[in-house]
Amino acid sequence: MFNWLFSALFRLFGWRIDGKFDYSLKKGMLIVCPHASWVDFPVGVGARASLGVKMGYWGKAELFKPPFGWFFRALGGFPVDRSKSNNLVDGIAKIFNTQEELFMVITPEGSRKDVEKLKTGFYYVALQVSIPVIMVGFDYPGKKVVLAAPLYLTGDFDKDMGAIARFYSTIGGVQKSWIKNYLETAKSK
Repeated sequence: MFNWLFSALFRLFGWRIDGKFDYSLKKGMLIVCPHASWVDFPVGVGARASLGVKMGYWGKAELFKPPFGWFFRALGGFPVDRSKSNNLVDGIAKIFNTQEELFMVITPEGSRKDVEKLKTGFYYVALQVSIPVIMVGFDYPGKKVVLAAPLYLTGDFDKDMGAIARFYSTIGGVQKSWIKNYLETAKSK
């Protein structure tokens, strides 16, 4: 819906995509960092439209309430109720297992504030369903959306999170506590 408009606005505001999307993939979990401001959403929608890949996303349930809930759903959103302990990983894994093609986007920081650790649901879903994690970095100083090659998780949490942190440490303008923490943990092993 309105992909041409979002793609045009993305380019008009000077943004570009750096990296290649693997169009041979049928499924994937895209993680986007940093989650720094409300601007992340329009930049992400513009990047998605420019790639021409149908992707959904998970967002906090509050976004999906009136008066704008219809808008976030129309753009492929699914609400996540973070106030309840409801086996979300298994539920999302089940959704992936029932679909032939599915790409979903999540901001694992879970907040626009600096965090010490990422929310790890994306990791356990990707591991359970055997799909790659595709890291997406928002380089605000360079006005580019950086795509990493698909990362197939090993099941060694510290090693995998170290690889994720190394990628995000290369994104312009990203200085987050969680990157330092995961790099230090991976190095000490």
